[in-house]
Amino acid sequence: MESEPHPISIENRSSARLARGPLAAFAGKVRTALRLKGEVAILITSSDELRRLNREFRGKDKPTDVLSFPSDLRGHAGDIAISGEIAAERARQCKLTVTEETKVLILHGLLHLAGFDHETDEGEMARKEQSLRQRFGLTESLIARTNGHAKQKVKR
Repeated sequence: MESEPHPISIENRSSARLARGPLAAFAGKVRTALRLKGEVAILITSSDELRRLNREFRGKDKPTDVLSFPSDLRGHAGDIAISGEIAAERARQCKLTVTEETKVLILHGLLHLAGFDHETDEGEMARKEQSLRQRFGLTESLIARTNGHAKQKVKR
């Protein structure tokens, strides 16, 4: 049996109980839908580690839920880092499983690896995220949640 030419690898260093197989299968389907070429490495780790990465690569000294690192290397689309702690807390708040919330974060990260940027693209990433979220049966998109929270804060 021939192995996948560009695998999805998932390493879980967090305390969240997650089955790698279903997450890798999901990520592979999203990668195909995005026509994203190359290997993707996903690390699920602590909020402390996400804070360190966010500080080092984005200059923001705070933990975050997901970071994406596109790659210029041939055969490697990039890396995604996810906070298992934030995923677990958000899953609890949204009444989801940790697996469902992690899929939302993987989708978001893969969109960034495919070149989308919600901070600069006038809603293109949000529309694509919503379309894929519906296609794969996921809950509200990460962008919609973030925008909703921002609007709620402004209204107060």
